[in-house]
Amino acid sequence: MIARVAVDIPLAHLDRLFDYSIPDALADDVAPGVRVRVRFAGKLRDGYVVELTEHSEVTGKLAALSKVVSATPVLTTEQITLIRAAADHYAGCFADVVRLAVPPRHAATENAEQREWPVPKTDEVPGAGMLGYPDAETFLQALENRQPVRAYWQVAPRFATDAAGRDDWTRGFIQAAVHTLRAGRGVIIVVPDHRDLVHVRDALGEVIGLGAIAELHSELGTAARYRNYLAILRGQAKVVVGTRPAVYAPVANLGLICLWDDGDDLHAEPHAPYPHARDVAALRAGSEQTALLFAGHGRSAEIQNWCRRGWLHAVEMPAGQLRRASAAVHAAADSDLAVERDPQGSRSRLPRLAFETIRRGLVTGPVLVQVPRAGYLPVLACQSCRTPVRCPACQGPVRLRHSATGRQLDCTWCGRIITDWRCPVCGSAELRAPVIGSGRTAEELGRAFPGVLVRESSGDRVIDEVGVQPALVISTPGAEPPAEQGYAAAVLLDATRLLERPDLRAGEEAVRRWMNAVALVRPAAEDGTVCIVGPSGVRAVQALVRLDAAQHAEMELADRVEAGYPPAVRFITVEGPAAAIDEFVQLLGPEPAADLLGPVELGGTLALGQTEPAWRLSLRVPLREGAELTAKVKAALAGRTARKMAGALRVRVDPVEL
Repeated sequence: MIARVAVDIPLAHLDRLFDYSIPDALADDVAPGVRVRVRFAGKLRDGYVVELTEHSEVTGKLAALSKVVSATPVLTTEQITLIRAAADHYAGCFADVVRLAVPPRHAATENAEQREWPVPKTDEVPGAGMLGYPDAETFLQALENRQPVRAYWQVAPRFATDAAGRDDWTRGFIQAAVHTLRAGRGVIIVVPDHRDLVHVRDALGEVIGLGAIAELHSELGTAARYRNYLAILRGQAKVVVGTRPAVYAPVANLGLICLWDDGDDLHAEPHAPYPHARDVAALRAGSEQTALLFAGHGRSAEIQNWCRRGWLHAVEMPAGQLRRASAAVHAAADSDLAVERDPQGSRSRLPRLAFETIRRGLVTGPVLVQVPRAGYLPVLACQSCRTPVRCPACQGPVRLRHSATGRQLDCTWCGRIITDWRCPVCGSAELRAPVIGSGRTAEELGRAFPGVLVRESSGDRVIDEVGVQPALVISTPGAEPPAEQGYAAAVLLDATRLLERPDLRAGEEAVRRWMNAVALVRPAAEDGTVCIVGPSGVRAVQALVRLDAAQHAEMELADRVEAGYPPAVRFITVEGPAAAIDEFVQLLGPEPAADLLGPVELGGTLALGQTEPAWRLSLRVPLREGAELTAKVKAALAGRTARKMAGALRVRVDPVEL
């Protein structure tokens, strides 16, 4: 027999399987999926046996396997297929993706006796959740009948918890998991961060048993993560809850993949080839014929594209019922009467309506105030000419913050303290703050509402939970702590700052963040109120007032179709030195005929230690030609690495940030 090995070398021209003979001494331990050591280019390299065969296309004598690192297979056939598909989809290498899928080996854990995992209980199914939505019962019954159904659940942004503290989306995921387990199949639940993971794990554990759940996330220790991985691989654990790497988990007889809030950028892998958990889940659902459930309060253009094509079925609440179940949302200065009562409301950071919303909310409970940025004054500009304040040493952005000696200016890039700044354009030394952070907002509101407890939740100071007592909670998006009985009110400040971000997804991301905040506020029947401070006529603000994320996503998608941006097209960006990009274009060749946008200079370097400026080239083709373009890009990268051309290139397929 001959072992076909995927060698751990992330070079595009070596992204294929290599044949090795199997010495008699290792024959009993070699099997598909085991870790091995092989000699490659004169060095010992790690690798995985992908398959065994009796024939090789290589003429002559084959090199032999040097060592079997472990006789325990750590890759299944389905995983190998998925990793290969993800690597090809993102113009990457098998070696890069397998590192994301398989945790590092822990020999003591591998050799230790595994504990007995309890069988998940499937007797109880919590109420509410998905059951109040049209077609939800049909979807859940299809899971129990082992059908590969696919849906996007538009979760209403409402505060509705049961006696156990479980909210709508958690109960819905539990319902879907229980129905899948009743069919004798496994479940994967993917969430953006550790806080969501703990939330859904504890709620699910109360129903099926906490001991029946395997966790996969980076905050686990090496031993615990590898122990859980082995339990999944051996079929002992049938339910997996984790962050983005969990989408590759080797669950036996997988029946359902659930993914919460696909628009969260934490689902996008920051390492090459930059796969997104949403797209990997879709690839896996297609190849393994499993059910798929995406859910969120907002809706991305990618999800809307799949819904429009019929690949996903939308499960959503009727508009009238949705507005009755959620908090009442108002925009400041959204009518002639509001402008008459508060003439400065459209230009004030805290207009009269927002101030009254906070004051009324504090009578009955805590109030949430969301601000886009953390810090005190994170962005500064010249008072006279509005020129942004930059560091004189490295040209990085300068901020004003509190220190032990008082307020000080320092650079966010190099850390230099600036004591004698003057504007290089007009010579003025006076500053203004176009952006106010959470720290300064907490200080201002503390003075405006004396005697009220003010708490700040942002950055690495995230509050776990808020009680029922009146308090002001100043938070950045994503760091909002849940309130025990829901917030009495919420004010969303500086909406313009979110909408003016130089990013294709600025409006989509703003709606998602605002909807997540609305979901923490009590319903309108309990006097729950949300006030957004921003331009009331903007599409994103109107979508929030109507609580209509679906229509906003449809308009976003229509704009991208017209302008030619993802997900309407396949869009690939290539970043690197100018000479390397020119060589790449030559290797790419004239076919397929893609739109070449750029290259344009990025105004920085690709990595630390580099001095040559980075440039970006963008390539765009219709979706039907996307696979061909991706293959062509990968072939050009292989040509560069085979020729050992200078200059590193960073390639992203359908990048999250554009």
